[in-house]
Amino acid sequence: MTQEWQQAGLTADQRADIVVKAMTEEEKFAWLSGPMAIPLGDEPLPEGAIGSAAYYPGISRLGIPAIQQSDASLGVTALGNVRPGDNATALASSLLLAATFNPEMAERTGALVGQEAFAKGFNVQLAGGANLVREPRGGRNFEYLSEDPLLTGIMAGYSVRGIQSQHVVSTVKHFAVNPQETGRVVVSSDLSEAAMRESDLLAFEIANEVGQPGAVMPGYNLVNGEWASENAFLLNEVLKGDWRYPGWVMSDWGATHSAAKAALAGLDVQSGANLDQQAWFAEPLRAAVARGDVPQSRIDDMVRRILRSLFVVGAIDHPAQRHGDIDYMAHRLLAQREAEQGIVLLKNSDAMLPLRRGAKQILVVGAHADHGVLAGGGSSAVTPVGSLRLPGVDFMGIQTDKVFQPSSPLWAIRAESGAENVDFVSGDNLDETLKQAKKADVVILFAEEWRSEALDAQGLALSDEQNTLITAVAAVNPQLVVVLETGGPVTLPWIEQVPAVIEAWYPGSGGGEAIAGVLFGRVNPSGRLPVSFPASEAQLPHPQQVDPESTTSLPGMPVKGGIIHIDYQVEGSDVGYRWFARTGQTPLFPFGFGLSYTTFTRADLQATAEQEGVQVSFTLTNSGARAGAEVAQIYISPTDGRFVPRLAAFQRVELQPGECRQVVLTLEPRVIACWDEQQQAWVIDAGRYDIVLGQHASDVSLSVQIDIAARRFGYCRAE
Repeated sequence: MTQEWQQAGLTADQRADIVVKAMTEEEKFAWLSGPMAIPLGDEPLPEGAIGSAAYYPGISRLGIPAIQQSDASLGVTALGNVRPGDNATALASSLLLAATFNPEMAERTGALVGQEAFAKGFNVQLAGGANLVREPRGGRNFEYLSEDPLLTGIMAGYSVRGIQSQHVVSTVKHFAVNPQETGRVVVSSDLSEAAMRESDLLAFEIANEVGQPGAVMPGYNLVNGEWASENAFLLNEVLKGDWRYPGWVMSDWGATHSAAKAALAGLDVQSGANLDQQAWFAEPLRAAVARGDVPQSRIDDMVRRILRSLFVVGAIDHPAQRHGDIDYMAHRLLAQREAEQGIVLLKNSDAMLPLRRGAKQILVVGAHADHGVLAGGGSSAVTPVGSLRLPGVDFMGIQTDKVFQPSSPLWAIRAESGAENVDFVSGDNLDETLKQAKKADVVILFAEEWRSEALDAQGLALSDEQNTLITAVAAVNPQLVVVLETGGPVTLPWIEQVPAVIEAWYPGSGGGEAIAGVLFGRVNPSGRLPVSFPASEAQLPHPQQVDPESTTSLPGMPVKGGIIHIDYQVEGSDVGYRWFARTGQTPLFPFGFGLSYTTFTRADLQATAEQEGVQVSFTLTNSGARAGAEVAQIYISPTDGRFVPRLAAFQRVELQPGECRQVVLTLEPRVIACWDEQQQAWVIDAGRYDIVLGQHASDVSLSVQIDIAARRFGYCRAE
């Protein structure tokens, strides 16, 4: 039966209007509130649900398929083993993806997630983590991309673009200023509008422009005392007003607090209603409409936004069906290539790396490297068949495991090294480990730091046992390489005693092979840090952490009415490397840092300022003996010091030995500007600016000054 919305030539908006007019009130409300589609306690799986984050019933008489939603940015998950035996490709953590500085890789891996979601029957993927890493100890930082708004926005946008190319809607989340997990439901992120616009909101704005996501998800937190899910400034004024966002806004699971207030503030869907105090967008919202507190037109707008997004990506014309036709081997190879580009070489004294092949005795130590690679915990944890599961945390009533994904660094090292013997010890027995280490030609020690949704890391240090182990092994065998598998920056008190250190993050389904490739030179490392590594927590704008059990106010964290207020105005828009620059502190490793097995030279930096923007050009040469990739980074700041240097453009450039290339980049104007709250506009002040081409945020390889004219640009406010 041909539906009216199937007429040729109709836009997504016209199709959505037609369907909304044909829907009953029951059908509309069935899409505005739904339970988590995972059995909790005695609750059954909703009829028709695959088993995932959420399910909303289809409307067969109108030819509209059900909405099946799955997590997350790092692959298709099966939280709580809801689909026993389900296999999926595990991508590396988003921090590793951002470390590639490669938008093309973000789009390719996004398409991988979209392909697997579609083949498993899902048409909405809860992906697109775009929060800035404001709190380096944040438990969910591995799901986010970086501390910089430009890098975060571009990489998130391209990832969303890839997912939606496969007829699957992607979210961006968690909107906005959602940097911590411990106490996330009682924390208010407090800072000025200007600071938000120049940092966290800018990341989401760029991600929305690049990726055009079908849905946006607010966080659990409050922003300036208002829940993100009913924050009219964020949802109505900025997102739907200034940015004219046409998609729908879905709450996080268990993060809705009202009916009329949330609906009028811009929330369109209550997700995971069975985790809330009540199903606010069911009978309470119906009653609000009946009383006239919420107009019927608002209900229609909610549903229209959902339909429009589904039509735009082709999720209605091409309904997802479970067919399982997935080339897991090809996807695993892509995951490996992603990891190879995002692993960061932090230290390489006396060119210890790459290791020579054919050693007599190599010892691999720690972190279950005999089985696989570590993954972050919570709703984003992908569990390929063969994963090692250890006790983790209770997450929203579901036991979430600590997962090691089946890509064994030990076996990959055996394959890459050509060594006579490659042995493994867990490192639990210190005496035995040191005995084995003394006999080895080289020791490769894996150190892990596990993070999970729902709780933050307690400090930035590795465990005492691991730090002791590393120090002790370094004392008996100076040929030591430490491989870090972490969910964010960590402190390294033993760094002076260890000649080579690699940051592998959570490297995903091809992680073991990628690590081995870097260690033995098949891969020339090209990852660059998307977050600064502090020398100590004392360097942070907020050295003390949130304690949700405490009723005592901490400096910058007053407790009012059970809500913990964190004063992020301390750093404002100067997140991460900008904070270090503003305070004159030297981090352990700066944003953008990463070593290579080759060398690069830069020359001929030039800048021009025209009416259409600022353009920079320079020459980049691979002056070493190996093919490699450099990440060109352009920072800008006014010479009068009004703001510290900001990343304004970047590009990953791959070069053969001796190859020379001219690179031309256009700077992001909103990075040059500041937000004027009175004018409600971006304002670039006239004056002279320093433009720096650096190897990282603290480097000044080349610089040039340029005069830029005053410019003001704002938004055409939505009616």
